[in-house]
Order: sequence, then structure tokens, then C-alpha cells
Amino acid sequence: MQSLFKLKENKTNVRTEIMAGITTFVTMAYIIFVNPNVLKLAGMNSQGLLGDAAAKIGFDDPVVGAIFVATCISAVIGCLIMGIFANLPFALAPGMGLNAFFTYGVVLTLGYTWQQALAAVFISGILFIILTVTGLRETIVDALPDSLKRAIGGGIGLFIALIGLKGAHIIIANPATLVGFGDFTQAQAYVPLAGLTLTGILMARKQKGAILIGIIFTTLIGIPAGITHIPDTFNWSIPSLKPTLFALDFKGLLKLGGEVSLIGAITSVLTVVISFSLVDLFDTIGTLIGTGEKAGFINEQGKLKNMNKALFADAIATSVGALIGTSTTTTYVESASGVSEGGRTGLTSVTVAVMFLLSIFLAPFVGIVPGEATAPALIIVGVLMMTSVKHIDFEDFTEALPAFLTIAIMPFSYSIANGIAAGIIFYPITKLVTGKGKEVHPIIYILAALFIARFTVLPH
Repeated sequence: MQSLFKLKENKTNVRTEIMAGITTFVTMAYIIFVNPNVLKLAGMNSQGLLGDAAAKIGFDDPVVGAIFVATCISAVIGCLIMGIFANLPFALAPGMGLNAFFTYGVVLTLGYTWQQALAAVFISGILFIILTVTGLRETIVDALPDSLKRAIGGGIGLFIALIGLKGAHIIIANPATLVGFGDFTQAQAYVPLAGLTLTGILMARKQKGAILIGIIFTTLIGIPAGITHIPDTFNWSIPSLKPTLFALDFKGLLKLGGEVSLIGAITSVLTVVISFSLVDLFDTIGTLIGTGEKAGFINEQGKLKNMNKALFADAIATSVGALIGTSTTTTYVESASGVSEGGRTGLTSVTVAVMFLLSIFLAPFVGIVPGEATAPALIIVGVLMMTSVKHIDFEDFTEALPAFLTIAIMPFSYSIANGIAAGIIFYPITKLVTGKGKEVHPIIYILAALFIARFTVLPH
């Protein structure tokens, strides 16, 4: 363990790393159930149904069961590469938002089949491998100004906190004011509030494992409150991958609709691939920078150690995930929960991989932990990640506006990539109009143009 993960150099130990990995897994385990439910609406179910009828199909459906297994396997592959090759404590799995774009944007809106959409995801994965091997992805990260890198960490903190507050029913939808306060007479709100209180107390007292203890505590008190549900029987059968394995349709991808010209079809495919690529690229970069900042992995030059290796893990996992039957795999922002528990090496990520592997066999048990139990952990992580904003020079408006928009747009648009895009678009604008255009790296100008096209021309 010492020679592989360099535990002493990173001032950690096996117990801390394993606890951190379990914490990360518990906070992101929802994806193994949510991802199949999102993708089946793209027609990835035996009946090919949509809407309410499809929502009733569970893991007994062979295709949906295959998506479940593919979700776990792609996460295992990504986490193992991240842990062993990059030696970083970041976890990967099919991304939320990217699976929604797969279903609602590419399939239901643009008219591609799910097999064709998987082919587009695979192409974007190969593109990422090429960009990573050539070092272009890391060059993009290095081109980001320091203020935006700091803002990304703070923005992700707010974004995670919003997810947690929403999951805890402390913040709820309100048609009159957009959002409102929850009803604390309901168990959905007071159970996670109790978990947040305990976790906050333990964190203040610097208790090791505070976040994981809080998750377990909230799960347990959720049993009498009716939040945590223990099933009467457990179905331990493992679904087959066969329905989605190598189901990619490259030929159909270029013959959309039959009447579309070859040039039109190629243009359409390119827009889909570019859209997948841009969202995943900046989701991953944002998560790596934000959690890397918290873990102390960002050096004085603003570079994350082993960045290229981390991006390679993302690229390989995306390509393999498409081959076995799931949407784009990305680095998870919930990795910050494990980092907050002391995770500093790849052993944390390897632990997450083991947990995802076990989930294939223990899915009913994993599903017992409710969203209300992981919500307090996300709120606490949000607090911890806000420390990065203190390094931003808010006195310089050319730095302040792009940084603020990066921070604000992430939670308000529910997207890490959108926040980064806002910062990248406004950074060169504020610099140009104040005669500071030379301070901007040429890559930032190119990215700003691409993001403007992303929001005005490409599908989203």
C-alpha cells in the first residue's frame, strides 16, 4: 500500500483512505439507481416505452438491469484508473446532467436512437483520449486564470450545498418565489436536519469520520420516521449485460432520418459530439480543480498534480462505458466528501471502485441509504469548499465579475459546466474593454467562442 499509493508522503494511512472512499461512495451511490431510470426514458427498456409506463419498469427489466450493471462497471474502471494510475482520491461514474442530455437532448429532441447516442458518446470518449494523450486537455486547464480556478472551487461548494439543501427538503420549489423554506414538521426535513446538526457538531469537534457517522446516524433515525425503508425481501440476482453490450449503432448515426443529406447528418453528429465533449470536459476540469484545491493538490503555479493522468481515467471510462451501455462517465463532485474525510491518495478511489463492484451483488442493501441521509454530507462539503474564494481579488472588477458569475451560475443553473462557461465568456470581455487583453491566454478566447456557440447554436 505504501509503495503503490505513497501514504506517508501524503500524510495519511490505510484506515483514513478506506473511510474516505466509503464516504465518497455513499454520497454518490444514488447514481446506480438514478442512471438506469434516466436512460430507460430514452427507450433503453424491453418495451421501448416512454413516460409513466417506463417509470414503472424496474431492474426486473433486462435492459434496465443491464444499464445498472454498466453503470457500476464503468465506475469501477474509472475509479481504478484514477486510483492506481493517477493516485488521486477522485471517484468517477456516469454523470448526472450528461445522462439527461443523452435522453432528453439527443434521443427525445434530436431523434437519435439510444444505440446511436451511445455511438456518439463513444466517439467523444475517443476524442478525449486523443486530447489527453496530446496534452491539450491539460493545456486548457493551465490556460485558466487563477481567479477562475479559485471561483470554480467556491461555485462547486455552493452547487453541492444546494443539492444537499434540496435533498434535505430544507430548500424546496416555490412557484411564487422560485425557491422557499421546507416544512420542518415533516420527517423528510427534520430527519436530515438532525443529521446536519450532528455532523456539524462532530466537524466542529474535529471528529474523524464525522461525515460518514452523520450518514449512518441519519439512515438509522430515518427508520422509525419512515424515511429509511427496509424491504421485506431482497432480490440478489445479477442482471446480464447482454442487452446493451456493444449495442452502438455507428452506421445509423450518420443516416439519421433517411432523408437527411450526408453533410447535414455529419454536421448534426458533430454538434452532438461537441456538446457531449464540452459539458464533460468542463464538468471534469471543474471537479478536479475544485476538489484538488480542497485537498491541497494545486501547486503555486495553479496546476493540479497528475492532472493528465486524471483526465485519462475519465476518457477511458467514457469509452468503455459507451461500449457496455451507459452515457458519459465523469469525475464526481461528491469526491469532495471523501477528501474532507482525509482522503489524499488513490486508495480512496480504489475503495470506491470496490464498493461499486460489490453493489452489483448488493444492490438492494446499498439502496437502503436514503437521499435524506446523504444530503447533510453535501451541505457540510459545500461549507468546506467555500474557503477557496478568499484568494480571489474582488477589488479588481475584471477578475471579480467573471469569478462571481462562475460561482453564481453553477448553483443557479444547476450545472458546473455552465458556471465555468459564464466565467470563460466574461473574462476576456472584461479584459479587452479595459486594455488588458494580452493577459488572456489565446485558448480562453477560443473557448469563449465555443461556449457562445454552445449556447446559441449547438443543442443543449
